[in-house]
Amino acid sequence: MTTMTRHQESTAAPASLLLAFELSERTWKLGFTVGRGQRPRFRQIPAGALDALAQEIARAKSRLSLPADAPVVSCYEAGREGFWLHRYLLAQGIVNYVVDSSSIEVNRRARRAKTDALDLAGLLSLLVRFVHGEARVWHVVRVPSVADEDARQVHRLRETLQQERTRLLNRLQGLLTTQGLTIPLHADFGDRLAAARLWDGTPVPAGLQHRLRQGWAHLVFLNAQLAEVDQMRTALAADPQTVSGRCVEQLQTLRGIGSIGAWSLTTEIFGWRQIHNRRELGALVGLVPAPYQSGATSHDQGITRAGNRHVRRMIVQLAWSWLRYQPTSALSRWYRERFSHGRRLRRIGIVALARKLLVALWRYLETGAVPDGAILKPHAA
Repeated sequence: MTTMTRHQESTAAPASLLLAFELSERTWKLGFTVGRGQRPRFRQIPAGALDALAQEIARAKSRLSLPADAPVVSCYEAGREGFWLHRYLLAQGIVNYVVDSSSIEVNRRARRAKTDALDLAGLLSLLVRFVHGEARVWHVVRVPSVADEDARQVHRLRETLQQERTRLLNRLQGLLTTQGLTIPLHADFGDRLAAARLWDGTPVPAGLQHRLRQGWAHLVFLNAQLAEVDQMRTALAADPQTVSGRCVEQLQTLRGIGSIGAWSLTTEIFGWRQIHNRRELGALVGLVPAPYQSGATSHDQGITRAGNRHVRRMIVQLAWSWLRYQPTSALSRWYRERFSHGRRLRRIGIVALARKLLVALWRYLETGAVPDGAILKPHAA
């Protein structure tokens, strides 16, 4: 008689303790179970109380008739706590999953009950299904190492400061426009503001002057911070002995990609993520279309934007740069043939170009294949 070997389909042993966290600023709610059909055990501890967490795990094992050395599988939603709890749990020998909050199933009713207890019970139920083989019940976040997470802080700080600076510039110019004034935002802004006159020859009102001067002082401060961060970024040296260093150097060999873009792409994804195909890469950045199909209706709903927003923002900027500095490349020709007519069409097309460019850069790093028609910088040729 022929027998068939069936492989283990569960990611947790049958005697595992399953633990779900509902994290908040003041308290942590814990949900325990051993699997389907088991009534969950709920407990609450002060936020960050690791000793209390260890005690509750031990009590749950005793209450649910598990041996003291039974393995523990846990999960919590990615959020403001970051990854320190995940690293602590791993250090304690606990298998933990950080879950993408947007991928969790929710009730589709227009008005539905929403409490921490219900959320915890739902998360625990999904964990049971996940460890029994239903891998698609949610998306698990890939947790970077401490070094990889720290490497992107400088570039994210620069991005944050740049965004704050842009918002402040727009605010100052908007306030001036409300009075019909046009004053260049240069070093002599204060003197020009004092000498400015409204339509009737009167000076700028005192309250508005104070607000504009405060905004200008803030802008000067942001410019100084940006200069300091740029000095830190310039001082970074790409070590060719590391994966990240090789990625940074290789990306900068292409015309149109500078230090900021190369470092950002490397520290966010290329330097530490294992990417298997172009679809996975597009989904990682949120640049893939979301299909809608129901009966005879079928169309795309636009890009998902459910991914790394830092990379998505950077690769769109690099796509515009690519059109300027790589006009004869196959990607640039493709864009001009399809999206050169109309401003709205160009803005739609730049997202498609960004997705294709991201895939081309990934292949360039993986295989060394230069994007079709792309020009290398003179020192790299």
